[in-house]
Amino acid sequence: MRHVIALDVGGTGMKAALVGADGGLLHQARRATGRERGPGAVVEGILDFAAELRAWGLERFGEPAAAAGVAVPGIVDEERGVAAYAANLGWRDVPLRDLLAARLGAPVALGHDVRTGGLAEGRLGAGRGADRFLFVPLGTGIAGAIGIDGRVEAGAHGFAGEIGHIVVRPGGAPCPCGQRGCLERYASASAVSEAWAGACGDAEADAADCAKAVESGDAAARAVWQEAVDALADGLVTALTLLDPGALIVGGGLAGAGETLFAPLREAVRRRVTFQRLPPIVPAALGDTAGCLGAGLLAWDLLAAPAAPTTPLTHTTPTTPTTPTTPTTSRR
Repeated sequence: MRHVIALDVGGTGMKAALVGADGGLLHQARRATGRERGPGAVVEGILDFAAELRAWGLERFGEPAAAAGVAVPGIVDEERGVAAYAANLGWRDVPLRDLLAARLGAPVALGHDVRTGGLAEGRLGAGRGADRFLFVPLGTGIAGAIGIDGRVEAGAHGFAGEIGHIVVRPGGAPCPCGQRGCLERYASASAVSEAWAGACGDAEADAADCAKAVESGDAAARAVWQEAVDALADGLVTALTLLDPGALIVGGGLAGAGETLFAPLREAVRRRVTFQRLPPIVPAALGDTAGCLGAGLLAWDLLAAPAAPTTPLTHTTPTTPTTPTTPTTSRR
């Protein structure tokens, strides 16, 4: 059976799958990223994991994977196949596409984690049928994926969709990116967790606890929650004014609150729009499988693209990256 390898690499764990031509998950596996062992060891772990998946597919289906797709966090140069920078993995300029292609003997596509997840949501999930959409996962930080006619826009320099760094509260809380008042400092799951822990006096309290307190009618929780909803609505209205999407898809940990988030968010956005056309605001549909499904789509798209000249690849081990001297966006 013809299939591809899909890898979704996170800061603490990796999700992987063998994906069929119809988008079905034929085999799934998980493994710790092992970032405590250093950036070079993380890369070797990814290469070993991919090789094991290739061997599994060869034994089970009688043929090796036709291609592979991998989604990684941080700053990604998709055209060159380079993981340019990832703070949580200690990477700087890792030629991951070439390293994987050499290990697997197959073509490899490299993508940004949020854009890859957005690709899956757009084609297979909540954005299916919409030719323009914006996917916004609310996790440790906030990013975005801009969907256009079945693809996700990376931008001229790979930074398209960074909605988390729209300034919604000028002069507000400092952000690791160097600005003050960024959206993700108010409406990410980590921001809500921090605000609720301070309000309730429990250092272990998180955003899920805040949502439960909102549902029980706690006034302090409602105040914290509404502040996050209002900030998120401000950011989303800015985005829909610029992009005019056919759907706004909200995912990530905070979206797990369901209508506790979506009911007030839809109302807050509705109050803010004037001339803009209000798109449906819907929860993401694919959960934590979005990254793998999107990586699989990258691989199948690569196989469908016109062939380009190739040069022989050799396997090398990346050196330990250096610390960047410029601020970068925080990653989910």
